[in-house]
Amino acid sequence: MERVLLFKWIGLFVFLMFLVFLVYKIRKRSRVKYLETYIFHSKIKDKIKTVYPHLSSQELDIVLKALREYFCVCQVAGKKMVSMPSQVVDVAWHEFILYTRSYQKFCKKAFGYFLHHTPAEAMPTPNSAQEGIKRAWRISCFREGANPKSPGHLPLLFAIDRKLNIKDGFQYSLNCRRSSSSGATSDYCASHISCASGCSGCSGDSGDSELNSSSGGFFDSFSSDSSGCSGGCGGGGD
Repeated sequence: MERVLLFKWIGLFVFLMFLVFLVYKIRKRSRVKYLETYIFHSKIKDKIKTVYPHLSSQELDIVLKALREYFCVCQVAGKKMVSMPSQVVDVAWHEFILYTRSYQKFCKKAFGYFLHHTPAEAMPTPNSAQEGIKRAWRISCFREGANPKSPGHLPLLFAIDRKLNIKDGFQYSLNCRRSSSSGATSDYCASHISCASGCSGCSGDSGDSELNSSSGGFFDSFSSDSSGCSGGCGGGGD
């Protein structure tokens, strides 16, 4: 009798665990779908245009795609801190936060908590921003099918500032030996990330023809009609 009762309790426990897992998966998929289909306030583009007037309408769309991608990376990271690799995307994020109610609602539905914007100098430890940028790099490479130790191209978040000619942007290069005219290395080395800059991030380009070509290049897959977060958004970022 006691054994039968024990098996019943075990069965009930397993069933409850299955329900918890099912609810978790449904909620996770719901958050992914919400982020994939979220429409950013049109005024965000106006603000980006004010700061960087040289950007075209298509390029502004790419910035918003990159902002969505950053949030996707945060979903994957769970509540672990993710540094911002791009200056222009950071400007877009700043502007989005100013729409307080919309941003709060967005965070609740996309992450389940409020995603704070923490400047590098306000990080809890000196290494926090560095760990955050490494995490952003690893997840970005994973999402774009690149080897983080020997990538063939830079992920969108790490390439966008140079591609869009953001003068105060964060610059990365796949060519770690490339130097400026003065002989000093001008870019962060993408395959040896250990830096933190600006609002807890840094960024750049690959120096390859794939990024620099006028058509059929890396950025073509991030046009305004691209699929957003498709391909494994999950988790969060705090």
